[in-house]
Amino acid sequence: MELSEVIRRRRMVRNYDPDRPVPAELVEKLLGYAVHAPSAGFSQGWEFLLLDTRADVERFWTATTPEDNLPSGWLDGMTRAPVVVVPLSHRDAYLDRYAQPDKGWTDRDEARWPVPYWHIDTGMASLLVLLGAVDEGLGACFFGITPDRIPAFRAEFGVPEAYTPIGAMTVGYRAVDKRSPSLKRGRRESPSVTHRGQWGNRSDS
Repeated sequence: MELSEVIRRRRMVRNYDPDRPVPAELVEKLLGYAVHAPSAGFSQGWEFLLLDTRADVERFWTATTPEDNLPSGWLDGMTRAPVVVVPLSHRDAYLDRYAQPDKGWTDRDEARWPVPYWHIDTGMASLLVLLGAVDEGLGACFFGITPDRIPAFRAEFGVPEAYTPIGAMTVGYRAVDKRSPSLKRGRRESPSVTHRGQWGNRSDS
C-alpha cells in the first residue's frame, strides 16, 4: 500500500474480531517497524511489552481498568483485541547517552532537555506500529493507562520504575464499530494550523 493511502486510512479501531488471531510474524513485523523510529542521539530509549495470549491480555485489562469503570461499549470492543502492546520510555537511556564524550552533558541534568524526548521518541515508534498495522490490513488503537492504574500495571507485569508506559496499543482484525463522537469536531486542515514566517500568518487567512 502506498504511504499516502496508509496515512489516509489510519484511524483508531475500537472493536476487534476475537476469533481471528493476529499471526505472530505480523506482530514481530510491526515491532520491527517501531525500532526504525528516530531518536535523539540514537538513544533508542524505548521498550515494548508484548501481550499476545488471551491470559496476558486479560491480565492487562484487569490491572489497568479503573475499579469504578462503568459498563462501556468502548471497553467491550477494546478487550476483544487479541494483542496489546505497551510502549515504555526510558529516560535514563537519554541521560546516559548525552553524558558520553561526543555529547558531553556529564551532569545528566534533565533540565537541559527542552521537552522529554524519551516520551516523544517512544511515541513516534508507536506511530510506526499504528501505520504498519494499516499497511498489513489490521486495526490498532493507541490509548492511555490512567495514572492511578500504573502502579497495578507495574506490579502485574514486573515493569521497573525506570520505564514509563506512555500508553498502550490494541492490535487485531477490525470488527464493525461506531464512529467516534469526537470526529464530529472535524479534522483541522493544514492551512488552518500552519503559520508561515510569523505566528498568526496562517495559510488560510
